[in-house]
Amino acid sequence: MQANQPPRLAEGWQAIERNDLRAAEGIARAALAENPRDVESLYLLGSSLLFQDRFQEALAPLSDVVRTAPRRGACHRLGYCHLALGDFKSAEQVLRREIAAHPDLVDAHNALGVALINQGRPHDALAVFVEAARLDPRSAPANNNVANVLGQLGRNEEALPYLQRVIEANPGLADARHNLGMLLQKLKRHEDASASLEAALRVAPRAAYTLSSLVWNELAICKWEGLTAHVDALRTQVRLREIPADPFVLVAVSPSPEEQRLCAERHVREKLPQRLPLWHASRYRHDRVRLAYLSADYCEHATAYLAAGLFERHDRARFEVIGVSYGPDDRSPMRQRLMRGFDRFVDVQSRGDEEIARLLREMEVDVAIDLKGYTTDARPEILSYRPATVQASYLGFPGTMAAPFIDYIVAARWVLPEEDRHHYAEQVVYLPDSYQVNDAARSVAERTPTRAEAGLPHPAFVFCCFNNSYKIMPPVFEVWMKLLRAIPESALWLLEDSRDAKRRLQQAAQAAGVDPARLIFAARVAPAEHLARHRLADLFLDTLPYNAHTTASDALWAGLPVLTCTGHTFAGRVAGSLLRAVGLTELATHSLHDYETLALKLARAPALLAEVRGRLERNRSTAALFDLERFRRHLEAAYLTMWETAQRGEPPRGFSVEPLPNDQR
Repeated sequence: MQANQPPRLAEGWQAIERNDLRAAEGIARAALAENPRDVESLYLLGSSLLFQDRFQEALAPLSDVVRTAPRRGACHRLGYCHLALGDFKSAEQVLRREIAAHPDLVDAHNALGVALINQGRPHDALAVFVEAARLDPRSAPANNNVANVLGQLGRNEEALPYLQRVIEANPGLADARHNLGMLLQKLKRHEDASASLEAALRVAPRAAYTLSSLVWNELAICKWEGLTAHVDALRTQVRLREIPADPFVLVAVSPSPEEQRLCAERHVREKLPQRLPLWHASRYRHDRVRLAYLSADYCEHATAYLAAGLFERHDRARFEVIGVSYGPDDRSPMRQRLMRGFDRFVDVQSRGDEEIARLLREMEVDVAIDLKGYTTDARPEILSYRPATVQASYLGFPGTMAAPFIDYIVAARWVLPEEDRHHYAEQVVYLPDSYQVNDAARSVAERTPTRAEAGLPHPAFVFCCFNNSYKIMPPVFEVWMKLLRAIPESALWLLEDSRDAKRRLQQAAQAAGVDPARLIFAARVAPAEHLARHRLADLFLDTLPYNAHTTASDALWAGLPVLTCTGHTFAGRVAGSLLRAVGLTELATHSLHDYETLALKLARAPALLAEVRGRLERNRSTAALFDLERFRRHLEAAYLTMWETAQRGEPPRGFSVEPLPNDQR
């Protein structure tokens, strides 16, 4: 309540205190009807509108107050309105004015930090948040904000004390426990992360994203004791459309494309507010169609290894190709190759989402391709500003983004059957072979290590799976253990993702009656050496509901047959699509029973497996999967159709790319 107010305005502030915001608004409007320039009435009106989340309406009265008779808190409230409306520069201006006049206002410091973060200025934001935490060491928002920015900057160990301070001062604050769990997850302290996330759920069982974060942490370390119950609860939450969850976690655990769309739609409502579009039906007159690929993975990353050749070999007579990088520069040879492979390579890691979007608009991008979706380090907010004529999702996220600003998803009929199109918000573009690009120039080390060097038994039949641990689910692992029991002279070769995952998988093997020593764990090595060691294995066993993607094409390129079980979602159908494109359709089974049966048959019939390997070796040089030129032509035809549709002023529509005449050999 404001001091020395006329009785009627005092009633208005009392109404705000009891959250009767409509009443406060009515009192303010009645007072302004008598005196339209009364500053106190304007301040009451602006505050009541702000607290109703009517930010646009609140701007005018609060601006009048700030301009004519500023008082403590007025600039802060105006700045908050600008923040909510996405005008971060205006927010910064008025919040700095507030802090200059009232340097002890912790909330103004926190709001200013948010404005700076959204302009891509994390170091400036960190200094402001640290000052807020100094002013009030018990402030949960200030300490949370410091920890979040430190985490964003990769300074995770430094962030821990700030979150621990929040929890000590506010033990019932679920948000702080959630953030601590996420930070511990980044530090690979998964057991501690699970404990913190479980504590957050006990405090707030319906907290946004906490259950999906817990499930992800359990997947990462193969912690299966409570996983089924947690996954069931998560899927129920998604179906009820009440609590937002991480769409990528749903991709990993849900066999339902409908659930995945519901999850993505709820996530969009929570995290991606509707923006005013930067592109307004402009028709550019370029000599070449401008493609912009957006990613955080222009470094030593699976996406880079798949797509580097595509970027290099796009038809420069028809396309100008721009790489927009918002991820780290690891100074690797792959990074250097990617920078050379684009016509323009723009490093925007330090810029805010709106600033990047405005840059794309200034570059007059015709087709913007999001290579990340909702995967780790994604920034879909950039395209939420609609900076490009056409905006598409490709390669990185195997599901619908359910975002109104994404026009198309690039797929193939096997990964996204016609009957499932209604589960996708995007218009579906079907390529004729596989949807996945592959760089057939990937090098495989000439020298193959010995089995002894790789820690593998000899002689033995070596099953392998080099998928990340989060893809290994109990039903598939149970089949693997059956195979090891049925083939006594066999081993299972897995990627060593973490010590926690390794320990738990060994414990699960022991519980299944299999000697844990028969699980061999491969350390991460350079890509060429990793491809070469595939030659030591006999059969790659895939996972479900999230198939091998890049790992499947790696195995096939190295000459190792992949046995998969086809699921019902995009993520669960990728390996089958790759097998079809390399001429090994029979290795895509349709149930775990058939998967187990065929694995046993191949393991017990050396001649049959040799025939499959020989066919793979013969097909590699001719099959569509590794024909980059063929793939390039099809994808470029897709981009041109998207662009031409927009040029005609027509809305996006789904279509199929037909094989081109020069595809015939």
